Amino acid sequence: MRHIAVLTSGGDAPGMNAAIRAVVRTGLEQGWEVLGIRRGYAGLIAGNLDPMSARDVGGIIQLGGTVLGSARCEEFKTVEGRQQALRVLDERGVDGLVVIGGNGSQTGAHALSEMGFPVIGVASTIDNDLYGSGITIGVDTALNVALEAIDRLKVTASSHHRAFLVEVMGRECGYLALMAGIAGGAEVTIIPEVEADPEAVAVELRAAYERGKPHALAVVAEGSRYNAEGLAGYFKKHRERLGFDLRVTVLGHVQRGGTPGAFDRLLASRLGAAAVERLAQGEHGVLVGLIRDEIATTPLDVVVTNKKSLNPQMLALAHVLAK
Repeated sequence: MRHIAVLTSGGDAPGMNAAIRAVVRTGLEQGWEVLGIRRGYAGLIAGNLDPMSARDVGGIIQLGGTVLGSARCEEFKTVEGRQQALRVLDERGVDGLVVIGGNGSQTGAHALSEMGFPVIGVASTIDNDLYGSGITIGVDTALNVALEAIDRLKVTASSHHRAFLVEVMGRECGYLALMAGIAGGAEVTIIPEVEADPEAVAVELRAAYERGKPHALAVVAEGSRYNAEGLAGYFKKHRERLGFDLRVTVLGHVQRGGTPGAFDRLLASRLGAAAVERLAQGEHGVLVGLIRDEIATTPLDVVVTNKKSLNPQMLALAHVLAK
Protein backbone atom coordinates (compact mmCIF):
# COMPACT_ATOMS: atom_id res chain seq x y z
CA MET A 1 0.00 0.00 0.00
CA ARG A 2 1.45 3.34 -1.10
CA HIS A 3 -1.47 5.71 -1.54
CA ILE A 4 -4.53 6.18 0.70
CA ALA A 5 -7.42 8.64 0.73
CA VAL A 6 -9.60 10.03 3.48
CA LEU A 7 -13.10 11.53 3.41
CA THR A 8 -15.66 12.82 5.87
CA SER A 9 -19.31 12.11 5.23
CA GLY A 10 -22.74 12.71 6.73
CA GLY A 11 -23.34 15.15 9.55
CA ASP A 12 -20.26 17.02 10.71
CA ALA A 13 -19.05 16.39 14.26
CA PRO A 14 -16.59 18.29 16.47
CA GLY A 15 -13.33 16.36 16.25
CA MET A 16 -13.54 15.33 12.60
CA ASN A 17 -10.63 17.64 11.78
CA ALA A 18 -8.51 16.04 14.48
CA ALA A 19 -9.23 12.66 12.87
CA ILE A 20 -8.28 13.97 9.41
CA ARG A 21 -5.05 15.35 10.85
CA ALA A 22 -4.24 12.00 12.48
CA VAL A 23 -4.93 10.04 9.28
CA VAL A 24 -2.75 12.34 7.17
CA ARG A 25 0.21 12.52 9.53
CA THR A 26 0.13 8.82 10.42
CA GLY A 27 -0.10 7.95 6.72
CA LEU A 28 2.86 10.17 5.92
CA GLU A 29 4.80 8.49 8.72
CA GLN A 30 4.19 5.20 6.91
CA GLY A 31 5.79 6.70 3.81
CA TRP A 32 2.47 6.88 1.93
CA GLU A 33 0.87 9.64 -0.10
CA VAL A 34 -2.41 10.75 1.48
CA LEU A 35 -5.20 12.28 -0.61
CA GLY A 36 -8.03 14.31 0.88
CA ILE A 37 -11.43 13.87 -0.76
CA ARG A 38 -13.56 17.03 -0.77
CA ARG A 39 -17.30 16.85 0.00
CA GLY A 40 -17.59 13.19 0.91
CA TYR A 41 -18.83 10.55 -1.51
CA ALA A 42 -20.05 13.24 -3.93
CA GLY A 43 -16.50 14.54 -4.18
CA LEU A 44 -15.16 11.03 -4.62
CA ILE A 45 -17.44 10.43 -7.60
CA ALA A 46 -16.50 13.82 -9.04
CA GLY A 47 -12.78 13.15 -8.59
CA ASN A 48 -12.13 15.96 -6.09
CA LEU A 49 -8.99 14.45 -4.54
CA ASP A 50 -5.97 16.49 -3.50
CA PRO A 51 -2.65 15.42 -1.94
CA MET A 52 -2.34 16.52 1.71
CA SER A 53 0.88 17.33 3.52
CA ALA A 54 1.58 17.60 7.21
CA ARG A 55 1.32 21.38 6.85
CA ASP A 56 -2.07 21.12 5.13
CA VAL A 57 -3.52 19.75 8.37
CA GLY A 58 -1.64 22.11 10.65
CA GLY A 59 -3.85 24.33 12.82
CA ILE A 60 -7.06 22.36 12.27
CA ILE A 61 -7.19 20.21 15.41
CA GLN A 62 -9.09 22.92 17.31
CA LEU A 63 -11.61 23.60 14.53
CA GLY A 64 -15.16 22.29 14.53
CA GLY A 65 -16.75 20.88 11.39
CA THR A 66 -14.63 19.33 8.66
CA VAL A 67 -12.09 21.05 6.41
CA LEU A 68 -12.76 18.41 3.77
CA GLY A 69 -16.46 19.21 3.72
CA SER A 70 -19.42 16.86 3.53
CA ALA A 71 -22.42 16.43 1.25
CA ARG A 72 -25.36 14.17 0.61
CA CYS A 73 -24.92 11.93 -2.41
CA GLU A 74 -27.87 9.99 -3.76
CA GLU A 75 -25.78 8.83 -6.71
CA PHE A 76 -23.44 6.89 -4.43
CA LYS A 77 -26.40 4.77 -3.28
CA THR A 78 -26.56 3.30 -6.79
CA VAL A 79 -24.29 0.57 -8.16
CA GLU A 80 -23.33 2.89 -11.01
CA GLY A 81 -22.32 5.62 -8.58
CA ARG A 82 -20.13 3.28 -6.55
CA GLN A 83 -18.54 1.88 -9.71
CA GLN A 84 -17.66 5.43 -10.73
CA ALA A 85 -16.13 5.99 -7.27
CA LEU A 86 -13.99 2.87 -7.73
CA ARG A 87 -12.85 4.06 -11.17
CA VAL A 88 -11.72 7.36 -9.65
CA LEU A 89 -9.82 5.58 -6.89
CA ASP A 90 -8.17 3.31 -9.44
CA GLU A 91 -7.22 6.20 -11.75
CA ARG A 92 -5.62 8.07 -8.84
CA GLY A 93 -3.76 4.98 -7.68
CA VAL A 94 -5.46 4.87 -4.28
CA ASP A 95 -4.87 1.59 -2.42
CA GLY A 96 -7.05 2.19 0.65
CA LEU A 97 -9.78 4.53 1.91
CA VAL A 98 -10.56 5.89 5.38
CA VAL A 99 -14.18 6.98 5.91
CA ILE A 100 -14.89 9.23 8.89
CA GLY A 101 -18.59 9.38 9.71
CA GLY A 102 -21.70 7.78 11.19
CA ASN A 103 -24.26 5.19 10.13
CA GLY A 104 -24.90 6.40 6.59
CA SER A 105 -21.21 6.95 5.95
CA GLN A 106 -20.26 3.49 7.18
CA THR A 107 -23.05 1.93 5.13
CA GLY A 108 -21.32 3.48 2.12
CA ALA A 109 -17.94 2.23 3.34
CA HIS A 110 -19.39 -1.26 3.69
CA ALA A 111 -20.78 -1.12 0.14
CA LEU A 112 -17.33 -0.28 -1.27
CA SER A 113 -15.77 -2.97 0.87
CA GLU A 114 -18.25 -5.51 -0.50
CA MET A 115 -17.07 -4.53 -3.98
CA GLY A 116 -13.53 -5.53 -3.02
CA PHE A 117 -11.93 -2.19 -2.13
CA PRO A 118 -9.90 -1.85 1.10
CA VAL A 119 -11.93 0.50 3.33
CA ILE A 120 -11.75 1.25 7.02
CA GLY A 121 -14.24 3.36 8.96
CA VAL A 122 -13.74 5.81 11.81
CA ALA A 123 -16.67 6.21 14.22
CA SER A 124 -17.82 9.84 14.14
CA THR A 125 -21.32 11.14 14.93
CA ILE A 126 -22.77 13.30 17.69
CA ASP A 127 -25.77 10.95 17.89
CA ASN A 128 -23.67 8.10 19.37
CA ASP A 129 -25.92 5.62 17.58
CA LEU A 130 -23.19 3.77 15.70
CA TYR A 131 -22.70 0.13 16.58
CA GLY A 132 -19.07 -0.77 17.22
CA SER A 133 -18.00 2.12 19.43
CA GLY A 134 -19.00 2.91 22.99
CA ILE A 135 -18.67 6.61 22.23
CA THR A 136 -18.08 8.30 18.90
CA ILE A 137 -16.23 11.44 17.81
CA GLY A 138 -18.24 14.58 18.56
CA VAL A 139 -20.49 13.22 21.29
CA ASP A 140 -18.67 14.72 24.27
CA THR A 141 -18.51 18.20 22.76
CA ALA A 142 -22.15 18.14 21.63
CA LEU A 143 -23.18 17.00 25.09
CA ASN A 144 -21.29 19.86 26.72
CA VAL A 145 -22.90 22.37 24.34
CA ALA A 146 -26.33 21.02 25.34
CA LEU A 147 -25.38 21.10 29.01
CA GLU A 148 -24.29 24.72 28.87
CA ALA A 149 -27.64 25.66 27.31
CA ILE A 150 -29.52 23.70 29.98
CA ASP A 151 -27.59 25.39 32.79
CA ARG A 152 -28.40 28.82 31.35
CA LEU A 153 -32.07 28.00 30.86
CA LYS A 154 -32.41 26.78 34.44
CA VAL A 155 -31.32 30.23 35.64
CA THR A 156 -34.09 32.05 33.77
CA ALA A 157 -36.58 29.27 34.52
CA SER A 158 -35.92 29.73 38.25
CA SER A 159 -36.28 33.50 37.97
CA HIS A 160 -39.77 33.18 36.49
CA HIS A 161 -40.88 29.87 38.07
CA ARG A 162 -41.46 28.37 34.67
CA ALA A 163 -41.29 24.99 33.02
CA PHE A 164 -38.82 24.67 30.17
CA LEU A 165 -38.36 22.01 27.53
CA VAL A 166 -35.02 21.60 25.74
CA GLU A 167 -34.83 19.54 22.56
CA VAL A 168 -31.48 18.02 21.65
CA MET A 169 -30.35 16.18 18.53
CA GLY A 170 -29.78 12.46 18.18
CA ARG A 171 -32.09 11.32 15.36
CA GLU A 172 -33.72 8.06 16.56
CA CYS A 173 -31.26 7.61 19.43
CA GLY A 174 -31.88 9.08 22.89
CA TYR A 175 -28.28 9.02 24.13
CA LEU A 176 -27.67 12.79 24.01
CA ALA A 177 -30.99 13.54 25.68
CA LEU A 178 -30.49 10.91 28.37
CA MET A 179 -26.99 12.06 29.29
CA ALA A 180 -27.92 15.75 29.10
CA GLY A 181 -30.93 15.07 31.30
CA ILE A 182 -28.85 13.34 33.96
CA ALA A 183 -25.97 15.85 33.87
CA GLY A 184 -28.34 18.83 33.67
CA GLY A 185 -30.60 17.76 36.53
CA ALA A 186 -33.75 17.51 34.42
CA GLU A 187 -37.03 16.53 36.02
CA VAL A 188 -38.10 14.66 32.89
CA THR A 189 -36.13 13.05 30.06
CA ILE A 190 -37.96 11.93 26.93
CA ILE A 191 -36.27 9.57 24.47
CA PRO A 192 -37.40 7.55 21.43
CA GLU A 193 -36.58 4.25 23.14
CA VAL A 194 -39.24 4.77 25.82
CA GLU A 195 -42.80 5.84 24.95
CA ALA A 196 -43.74 9.10 26.67
CA ASP A 197 -47.22 10.20 27.79
CA PRO A 198 -47.74 13.99 27.77
CA GLU A 199 -50.04 13.69 30.77
CA ALA A 200 -47.33 11.90 32.73
CA VAL A 201 -44.84 14.60 31.70
CA ALA A 202 -47.22 17.25 33.04
CA VAL A 203 -47.54 15.36 36.34
CA GLU A 204 -43.76 15.17 36.75
CA LEU A 205 -43.26 18.86 35.97
CA ARG A 206 -46.03 19.91 38.35
CA ALA A 207 -44.60 17.65 41.05
CA ALA A 208 -41.31 19.54 40.80
CA TYR A 209 -43.07 22.73 41.89
CA GLU A 210 -44.89 20.89 44.64
CA ARG A 211 -41.54 19.70 46.00
CA GLY A 212 -40.47 23.33 46.26
CA LYS A 213 -38.36 23.63 43.11
CA PRO A 214 -38.36 27.10 41.48
CA HIS A 215 -38.33 25.59 38.00
CA ALA A 216 -39.12 22.44 36.05
CA LEU A 217 -37.03 21.18 33.15
CA ALA A 218 -37.64 18.51 30.55
CA VAL A 219 -35.05 17.32 28.02
CA VAL A 220 -36.37 15.62 24.89
CA ALA A 221 -34.66 13.86 22.00
CA GLU A 222 -35.63 15.13 18.54
CA GLY A 223 -36.59 11.64 17.40
CA SER A 224 -39.17 11.08 20.13
CA ARG A 225 -42.80 10.67 19.15
CA TYR A 226 -43.60 13.66 21.33
CA ASN A 227 -40.68 15.96 20.50
CA ALA A 228 -40.51 19.65 21.41
CA GLU A 229 -43.09 20.67 18.83
CA GLY A 230 -45.45 17.87 19.78
CA LEU A 231 -45.28 18.50 23.51
CA ALA A 232 -45.56 22.27 23.14
CA GLY A 233 -48.68 21.83 21.03
CA TYR A 234 -50.20 19.43 23.54
CA PHE A 235 -49.49 21.71 26.50
CA LYS A 236 -50.88 24.74 24.67
CA LYS A 237 -54.07 22.89 23.80
CA HIS A 238 -54.57 21.77 27.41
CA ARG A 239 -53.15 24.84 29.14
CA GLU A 240 -56.10 25.57 31.41
CA ARG A 241 -56.34 21.99 32.62
CA LEU A 242 -52.60 21.48 33.06
CA GLY A 243 -52.09 24.83 34.74
CA PHE A 244 -48.95 26.15 33.04
CA ASP A 245 -47.23 26.94 29.75
CA LEU A 246 -44.18 25.12 28.51
CA ARG A 247 -41.38 27.30 27.11
CA VAL A 248 -39.45 25.49 24.37
CA THR A 249 -35.83 25.77 23.23
CA VAL A 250 -34.66 23.68 20.26
CA LEU A 251 -30.87 23.51 20.20
CA GLY A 252 -30.66 21.98 16.73
CA HIS A 253 -27.43 22.22 14.76
CA VAL A 254 -25.73 24.48 17.30
CA GLN A 255 -24.66 21.21 18.95
CA ARG A 256 -22.60 20.27 15.90
CA GLY A 257 -20.76 23.55 15.64
CA GLY A 258 -18.83 23.54 18.90
CA THR A 259 -15.07 23.71 19.15
CA PRO A 260 -14.02 20.14 19.98
CA GLY A 261 -13.07 19.59 23.60
CA ALA A 262 -10.05 17.69 24.85
CA PHE A 263 -11.85 14.34 24.91
CA ASP A 264 -12.97 14.55 21.27
CA ARG A 265 -9.57 15.76 20.08
CA LEU A 266 -7.87 12.84 21.81
CA LEU A 267 -10.47 10.28 20.70
CA ALA A 268 -10.32 11.48 17.09
CA SER A 269 -6.52 11.42 17.12
CA ARG A 270 -6.47 7.88 18.47
CA LEU A 271 -9.08 6.56 16.03
CA GLY A 272 -7.60 8.32 12.99
CA ALA A 273 -4.13 6.99 13.70
CA ALA A 274 -5.48 3.50 14.42
CA ALA A 275 -7.31 3.44 11.08
CA VAL A 276 -4.04 3.95 9.21
CA GLU A 277 -2.20 1.44 11.39
CA ARG A 278 -4.87 -1.18 10.69
CA LEU A 279 -4.56 -0.57 6.94
CA ALA A 280 -0.79 -0.96 7.23
CA GLN A 281 -1.37 -4.32 8.93
CA GLY A 282 -3.60 -5.44 6.06
CA GLU A 283 -6.87 -5.12 7.96
CA HIS A 284 -9.86 -3.52 6.22
CA GLY A 285 -13.62 -3.83 5.95
CA VAL A 286 -13.88 -2.79 9.61
CA LEU A 287 -14.87 0.16 11.78
CA VAL A 288 -12.35 1.56 14.25
CA GLY A 289 -14.03 2.53 17.51
CA LEU A 290 -13.55 2.83 21.25
CA ILE A 291 -14.82 -0.07 23.37
CA ARG A 292 -14.14 -0.07 27.13
CA ASP A 293 -11.47 2.58 26.58
CA GLU A 294 -9.58 0.37 24.13
CA ILE A 295 -9.25 0.87 20.37
CA ALA A 296 -11.11 -1.99 18.73
CA THR A 297 -12.33 -2.96 15.27
CA THR A 298 -15.74 -4.32 14.30
CA PRO A 299 -16.54 -5.74 10.84
CA LEU A 300 -18.53 -3.25 8.80
CA ASP A 301 -21.17 -5.86 7.99
CA VAL A 302 -21.79 -6.21 11.73
CA VAL A 303 -21.85 -2.43 12.19
CA VAL A 304 -24.47 -1.77 9.52
CA THR A 305 -26.76 -4.66 10.51
CA ASN A 306 -26.93 -3.98 14.24
CA LYS A 307 -28.60 -1.28 16.31
CA LYS A 308 -26.89 0.25 19.29
CA SER A 309 -28.94 0.16 22.48
CA LEU A 310 -28.93 2.45 25.51
CA ASN A 311 -27.53 1.32 28.84
CA PRO A 312 -30.57 0.37 30.99
CA GLN A 313 -28.65 1.34 34.13
CA MET A 314 -28.44 4.93 32.88
CA LEU A 315 -32.18 4.92 32.22
CA ALA A 316 -32.79 3.80 35.80
CA LEU A 317 -30.37 6.41 37.13
CA ALA A 318 -32.14 9.22 35.26
CA HIS A 319 -35.44 8.20 36.87
CA VAL A 320 -33.98 8.06 40.39
CA LEU A 321 -32.11 11.36 40.20
CA ALA A 322 -35.09 13.29 38.78
CA LYS A 323 -36.88 13.19 42.15
